[in-house]
Amino acid sequence: MLPILFSGDAGELKRRLLMRNETDYTEEQKVVDEVLARVRQQGDAALFDYIKKFDGFDVAADTILLTQQEVGEAFDRVDENLLGVMKEAAANIEAFHNRQKRENWFIESEGKMIGQLYIPVENAGVYVPGGKAAYPSSVLMNIIPAKCAGVKNIAVATPARNGKVNPVTIAAAKIAGADKIYKMGGAQAIAAFAYGTQTVPKMDKITGPGNIYVALAKKSVYGVVGIDMIAGPSEVLVIADEQANERFIAADFLSQAEHDEMAACILVTVSEEKARRVRKEILRQAGMLPKKEIVMKSLEQYGTIVVAKDLDDAVAVSNLIAPEHLEICVREPMQLLDKIQNAGSIFLGEYSPEPLGDYFAGTNHVLPTNGTARFSSPLNVDDFQKKSSVIYYTKEEFEREYQKVASFAKAEGLDAHARSAEIRFKD
Repeated sequence: MLPILFSGDAGELKRRLLMRNETDYTEEQKVVDEVLARVRQQGDAALFDYIKKFDGFDVAADTILLTQQEVGEAFDRVDENLLGVMKEAAANIEAFHNRQKRENWFIESEGKMIGQLYIPVENAGVYVPGGKAAYPSSVLMNIIPAKCAGVKNIAVATPARNGKVNPVTIAAAKIAGADKIYKMGGAQAIAAFAYGTQTVPKMDKITGPGNIYVALAKKSVYGVVGIDMIAGPSEVLVIADEQANERFIAADFLSQAEHDEMAACILVTVSEEKARRVRKEILRQAGMLPKKEIVMKSLEQYGTIVVAKDLDDAVAVSNLIAPEHLEICVREPMQLLDKIQNAGSIFLGEYSPEPLGDYFAGTNHVLPTNGTARFSSPLNVDDFQKKSSVIYYTKEEFEREYQKVASFAKAEGLDAHARSAEIRFKD
């Protein structure tokens, strides 16, 4: 239970964390492959059949799309205070992501120009889980960056229970700027977005979390469409010095552990005494939580405390793990910021806990997991834009350069490439 390691054991810790994604999903993949193939071949007929089979209700071309009446009824059913909070959070998310937008650029000189255009994808599909709970924060986090990027058509897919979509999901989708909401879930929804059906248009990009069938379906259709990422189990790593508040650290640990049994919570501290005190506080607080069984299973499997020699050593451990969420709970957190190499989202100081980023601050909570922060970024405006390069040469300018192009092409054995350059100036 919450072993105390030393920084020299961090490599073994990393190996244990990465093993979380090594589950064999052969049987689930077979189901996904069948669903994708049928929807691709049969369109609406297969889609509607799977919705009846897995979501439990009959649907047709004229009922799969949420109506304006249903949208209005959903807003009437959502608590006014929650609506206000969602609207304020949406404004924060929009302000943050608007700062990520890029401008087209061009380099011009006499006779030539090169540059780059930023072009939004035309159609984006956002998957929203619709199981026992609603996650309106994820709805905002996926739709708003697409809207900021300039995506013309944003469609939401979410399973409906007995034909009804969770009203909080509907409200969040409309606040964020979704154009259409389809009553469909699971791998069949991903298939419809990837291939298109008679009723559901084909998307260019698919984002959003889901169960293992949704995750495998997204992975399988990548290349036909773009996807955001394949999200793994969640994780938080806290760097703490001697003065860090153990009550705060314990609460932040448990906020991550309640996600599911695979969540990983790691404390890296410079004080062995602090390690013992935090461990005691974590176990005390865990006993008071409604999801105690999930929390305890998560802590037993992946809860870990590492004692580092100093803060530089603590940062080295964190960079090795490349956590999804990194909390820096030290006296001067800004002094460590430029030393962080790998992290999805960084939270500075004891009053910037991870849930602040999950819900309200404006940063995106769709983050790289399982060590992929070494090379991946949070979901952002760039995920919904393409880059096109631009080249323009006058005849005079190209005449000065075409022989260089031809010689390069011939060196690679591509005579037709060379001829393409030479034909403009040679008989």
